[in-house]
Amino acid sequence: MNNKTIDGQRKQKVASETMAATDKVLGAAKQFISFVNKCPSPFHAVDEVKKLLVAAGYKELRETDPWAIQPLDKYFLTRNQSTIIAFAVGGNFKPGNGFSIVGAHTDSPCLKVKPKSKTNKSGYAMVGVECYGGGIWHTWFDRDLTVGGRVLVKNNGSIEHHLVHIQKPILRVPHIAIHLMRDHNEKFGPNKESQVCPVLATSVQLELQGNKQEDDKKPEGQEKQCDKHQPALVKLICDELNISPDQMMDFELCVADTQPAAIGGALDEFIFAPRLDNLLNAYTAVEALIETDGSLKSDPNIRLICLFDNEEVGSQSAQGAASTLQELVLRRLSSGGSQTAFEEAIPKSYMISADQAHAVHPNYSDKHETNHQAGLHKGIVLKFNSNQRYATTAITTTILREIALKSGCPLQDFVVRNDSPCGSTIGPIMSAKLGIPTIDIGAPQLSMHSIREMCCTSSVSQAICLYKGFFEKYPEVFSSLKF
Repeated sequence: MNNKTIDGQRKQKVASETMAATDKVLGAAKQFISFVNKCPSPFHAVDEVKKLLVAAGYKELRETDPWAIQPLDKYFLTRNQSTIIAFAVGGNFKPGNGFSIVGAHTDSPCLKVKPKSKTNKSGYAMVGVECYGGGIWHTWFDRDLTVGGRVLVKNNGSIEHHLVHIQKPILRVPHIAIHLMRDHNEKFGPNKESQVCPVLATSVQLELQGNKQEDDKKPEGQEKQCDKHQPALVKLICDELNISPDQMMDFELCVADTQPAAIGGALDEFIFAPRLDNLLNAYTAVEALIETDGSLKSDPNIRLICLFDNEEVGSQSAQGAASTLQELVLRRLSSGGSQTAFEEAIPKSYMISADQAHAVHPNYSDKHETNHQAGLHKGIVLKFNSNQRYATTAITTTILREIALKSGCPLQDFVVRNDSPCGSTIGPIMSAKLGIPTIDIGAPQLSMHSIREMCCTSSVSQAICLYKGFFEKYPEVFSSLKF
């Protein structure tokens, strides 16, 4: 065999391996996109995670029931139907052993329908909304919008929890014409109360179709829940759930873009999607937990994913990371050993706080610290902040770098400029509350907190790779620490 033949075979092998890797990356990205498109609200995200877990053999627990946890058990529990904790018990676990945790969040900045949302202005039937979180609100203008969330339904004396997602554009927040606001391109900061209000219908069309708008308010205490909202919106929800308006006890609805997430870019290398922050890490965490079932038998730890609601508004809720939920779960999982089993477990544990990171922006590169410009495709980002806006330390960094090295997962570093504000995550909250060694990381993205965000297809498979490596290799790396 001559050298040209050998070179040709090598090139063919490299090309084949490259194509297989590309197919794997795109396959993982497309599965994630399918997940995002089903999740217009945290309630839908938790429901989709539950479906993945149940299909993998996980069983549901309730906080109100007694638990009897054994090695190799796989369970999950929810709170408020918007936060979910799932765990797999290592075959060699005993109370006092550590916990391997990936934490993320299920919520994203959005518009939420107000408790009394019926608004009529200038011949338009409109829906009053609240601005939830730190969204880039001008990006919500001129988008084809819908609603998704949960509805509490009274049914034969029982109160049931139902999900709803209207699968068509029903709302729009229209821009003012540039002819009427000449400085539109120089300055646009909409008033969040009066100018970010979606249009649902015209009063004329509603009356033509027999839906006369009632402007007279009923006395306080005599209003039904359905009376507080536009009849056209109530009808859409009731038709979707096949219920009557009188059955609708209450709801929590998120306004969402109807444009589906998609693979984009000339080379199919980007993901254009809503809610990348932080459904990307919620999804990849559950996928990693499920995909590492085969190595559970020899694990001395319990592997957990903790996906919290309300991170975007500070986590101060019963279902947020600042609640006692995670501590109570870990304490219950430590029961059955010594009186100090929980306290013994904490220093043996490790938590990854997984939230999206800022990729360097090509049009605003001066906003990024010169030596810490995270790039797309270059790996998951380690976040550092000496003022403790991130929980990363030299020890937690060293541990994850070793895990990443053993798993073949690329990493990159990020720190904000000294003259720039720094966001935060559940990492500092959880590490301060429980004392668990914690690191803040995330996949790089652009357009964070816009209605449409952007990341690279590589991030999905890279995140799954890293979280799988963490679940499988953390106990080994922890045992190598000599301090």
